[in-house]
Amino acid sequence: MRIINTGGTFNKRYDPIRGELFVPSDNRSIEEILTSLVTDIPISGVIYKDSLEMDDWDRTVLGETIAQCSEQTIIVVHGTDTIDMSAAHIDTLQLNKTVVFTGAMIPFAIDPVEATANLAMAIGYAHNLSAGVYIVIQGVMGSFKQVKKNKSLGKFEYV
Repeated sequence: MRIINTGGTFNKRYDPIRGELFVPSDNRSIEEILTSLVTDIPISGVIYKDSLEMDDWDRTVLGETIAQCSEQTIIVVHGTDTIDMSAAHIDTLQLNKTVVFTGAMIPFAIDPVEATANLAMAIGYAHNLSAGVYIVIQGVMGSFKQVKKNKSLGKFEYV
């Protein structure tokens, strides 16, 4: 198993000088969660963008990164706004791997509970899946085709 970090809300931090949230180019949030879970999963950082800023090129880079991983099970930490678009792109690659996308609506730096719960669920869920592309977030788990963000309610649900 490997975790690929694309940035997104999960990793955002507050810059008190600028007075804004930003996506840092590191894996600190994920590393902190993994320490609390007492598990040793390698992390690869790639892209480090808010998902609203991701484009087709970024999804191509993500796909190549997943394809090149020797591990068969990949957890992708991704922003919630375009998580479904990236998952759909990865599905078109037919990689014969288990790829589980997760993220958080609230940045880890602001409230670590949701991000920790979502990553822990994604890791546990990934151990019991066959090859395919999935989304695990806010207690909702399933194929990327079934799990969607309801933007008007600010939560994920089955469709």
